[in-house]
Amino acid sequence: MSAPQPIALVTGASRGIGRGIAVELAETHAVIGTFRGNAEAARTLREETGAATFQMDVASASDRAALMQFVRERYGRIDLLVNNAGIAPRERRDILEATEESFSEVLETNLKGPYFLTQAAANLMRGQGGGGRIVFVTSISAYASSTARGEYCVSKAGLSMAVSLFADRLAADGIGVFEIRPGIVQTDMIAAVRGKYEKLAEEGLLPQGRLGTPADVAAAARAIADGRLDYSTGQILNVDGGFHLRTL
Repeated sequence: MSAPQPIALVTGASRGIGRGIAVELAETHAVIGTFRGNAEAARTLREETGAATFQMDVASASDRAALMQFVRERYGRIDLLVNNAGIAPRERRDILEATEESFSEVLETNLKGPYFLTQAAANLMRGQGGGGRIVFVTSISAYASSTARGEYCVSKAGLSMAVSLFADRLAADGIGVFEIRPGIVQTDMIAAVRGKYEKLAEEGLLPQGRLGTPADVAAAARAIADGRLDYSTGQILNVDGGFHLRTL
């Protein structure tokens, strides 16, 4: 008898990086992909991959509880959590003019939501006997300053620390925790400034000379899902075309 498919939960899976990861993981896992509002994109994900989809806002405690109840009742376990859902500020503003409302909205979604979803998923993993893998999709904005979207940078820096915290706490349970740190990736989030970034990449901002794609990020998630980094908990995978290199 063949082993049952492992269960993967990917947040923000209807488009962009999350969709790329969900499509990749669906080759080997039973995927649950969350989405917030784009029902059409969620429908096409279901049709393309056979993934289950679940509408929720990761910033909502009640939505997170409902999601975990769905996972427990339908699957009874979770083997891989990919914290991908995130938002940019609705409006880019200099940090000297940014609003508390924007700061709260971005941190609720990008940091608080994944932090407590991970808490719930980790407890489920521990309750099923330990083992499992958890991924946080952060950003080069975890360390690269963008003063017109400070709340986004702060949220990603906090999420990077969450990786270290959960990796430390869960190592004894055999649960690996990893950070995938994408660079400039071709998604809707950069649509308005894509031309600018492509020119900068060609001029040397990115040593590899091109923007990233969701498939590039999904390849890193595949390595984690396949267990190739199981002795490297807490590791940061820079998927950024070499942006993180300090060069002269």
